[in-house]
Amino acid sequence: MRCKRTSIVASKKIMLLGEIGVGKTSLVNRFVSGRFRTDYMPTINVEIYTHNLPETATCPSLTLLIWDTDGNFGETIFSSVYLKNAAAALIVADATRPASLQAMAGLAAGWRTSRPGRPCQLLINKIDLLEPSREIELPSDLLTGAQPPLRTSAKTGDNVEAAFQNAANDIVRRGL
Repeated sequence: MRCKRTSIVASKKIMLLGEIGVGKTSLVNRFVSGRFRTDYMPTINVEIYTHNLPETATCPSLTLLIWDTDGNFGETIFSSVYLKNAAAALIVADATRPASLQAMAGLAAGWRTSRPGRPCQLLINKIDLLEPSREIELPSDLLTGAQPPLRTSAKTGDNVEAAFQNAANDIVRRGL
């Protein structure tokens, strides 16, 4: 009797953090379904999405469990059970709202303190709403991070796939 060889696909939890209205749900919808919705429906507490990433040269196949959080949590998210077993975070700010960049800095600091050694990718979303030549002034707290923020647009899809793939690659590279 021949046994069929099966492969086990690991699942990894990624948190989406950021203020209300920065585009967390739009980013995950673009990534998971390839679509952008124009009707705004705020997330209440948390919504969980799954997405299967095929094997690449730098990353085995993974199932991402993406936790899209309510922006009302702010930094209190770090004392909640939602972070349990989280391998990485994507922290999102709105390119058109400078205050959301400051909130991003606080969330990034909280993540690094509460989840040491776990990757954190910063995303500046809604870049499609800016003039191409406009510079984004980053809070000094964000300039000391390991990676510069990635500019994304859930509407156009710019860098959305890259953001999630980078998080998956970081998880694998760190053996999480």
